[in-house]
Amino acid sequence: MADTKREIERKYESDESGLPDLTGVGGVAAVLDKGVAELDAVYYDTADERLAADGLTLRRRTGGSDAGWHLKFPVAPDVRDEIRAPLSDTVPDTLAGLLRSRVRGAELLPLVRLRSQRDVRHLVDADGTLLAEASTDAVRADRLTGDGGSAQWTEIEVELADGGDPRFLDRVEKRLRKAGVRPSASPSKLARALAETAPDRPPAREETAPVTAGDHVLAYLRAQRDAVVALDPAVRRDVPDSVHRMRVATRRMRSAFRSYGKILDRTVSDPLGAELKWLAGELGLDRDQEVLTERLTADLDALPAELVSGPVRDRLTAWSRERRGGSRRRLLAVLDGPRHLVLLDALDAVLADPPLRPAAAGKPSKAIATAVRKDFATLARLLDHALELPPGDERDVALHEARKKAKRARYAAEAALPALGDPAAALVRSAKTLQGLLGDHQDSVMARLALRELAARAEAAGESAFTYGLLYGREERRAADVEAELPGARGTLGAGAAG
Repeated sequence: MADTKREIERKYESDESGLPDLTGVGGVAAVLDKGVAELDAVYYDTADERLAADGLTLRRRTGGSDAGWHLKFPVAPDVRDEIRAPLSDTVPDTLAGLLRSRVRGAELLPLVRLRSQRDVRHLVDADGTLLAEASTDAVRADRLTGDGGSAQWTEIEVELADGGDPRFLDRVEKRLRKAGVRPSASPSKLARALAETAPDRPPAREETAPVTAGDHVLAYLRAQRDAVVALDPAVRRDVPDSVHRMRVATRRMRSAFRSYGKILDRTVSDPLGAELKWLAGELGLDRDQEVLTERLTADLDALPAELVSGPVRDRLTAWSRERRGGSRRRLLAVLDGPRHLVLLDALDAVLADPPLRPAAAGKPSKAIATAVRKDFATLARLLDHALELPPGDERDVALHEARKKAKRARYAAEAALPALGDPAAALVRSAKTLQGLLGDHQDSVMARLALRELAARAEAAGESAFTYGLLYGREERRAADVEAELPGARGTLGAGAAG
């Protein structure tokens, strides 16, 4: 069993290695001596230090009040989520799963051992409430792989109490700076240990700014690949909006492969696009149900109580839980399955050795702009065709196709932003407006299908179907309103969509 703690802390260095008196700072009424703790932690990573490269730390620590396995994910500057599991001889499965997108088939090895003497102080207010813990750590680091050395240093660490105001740390830092204490140059003990105990290695190659059309497309694809990898553990933890963001990243990659076929050889990228479509579909099972439930719940909440006939809310909740529970289990199995990990490896391989076509060496203002114009012209044609059809199922399907193209056109324009600037930004705005309208229309189509299913279940149970019919009629009206707005939104595509 693992639990999560939000950790907000700052680290400091001092030539004097001392903690100044903090009484009176930010409401601190007393500084309580809590004694010295002996901490012994072994940090694990792959041989090529993939976790450290992404700012993650995995350790097995004994001593202190929180002995066990700790996995830390960066959230924001000075903020990390620490996921804890009980002590065991090997990495707990719960933590290993959260690292799978990065580790894949590699082995997690003990790389560094950190032993610290921690002199702990509690900063409390007049009521004795803990505001923060301040400690002075005397640290010894030893590289365990046989190709490095040892290092020693002393640092000061101030960790905000649970639920505390982060501005309190600003006041403490002001006092520390006056005393000659300076923020640490390293974001963590592990980062410093790796740097100071590492064997001699050639310097890392510096990233260069995109110049060619190929440079820009590859930079965009790498950013989306990195997002998929980084969001994998968040999806496993059911972090709000993580499924949606991971799905968007997969779609952006797939769209870029398709839109920029003159830059990247599609005989290589199309198989990857097919796998990205599969992954987006698996992610969508959970996300689509979540969106649909939120829509139906909001519609139900907006009804006067006298128009709610029967146990509508209970039936909606049970129906949603039934469908989402199954999709959630399936999604976790997908993330743990070989197909997902093979896809990540394949993306790494194609980005390391990209199948560039001759146009990739050209100026982005030509190859990229041509691809974007083509996507927007296709979007305009699909939308025009859909609007020429009479209302009904055929038009609904055509508008759904236009919606999918609007997403692709938007993603193509987003990828072009660094190269094309304001013209691409204008197209992004136009596509986003259309995508929003078409998305609302498709959500209405799906909501009506769900309401028909719920009404049938209610009738089979001898319940009234009145409320479901009422909601169905309102959804029909919402779809009609959207269709009335579409011609105006179509006009914002401008001449660029004309071909």
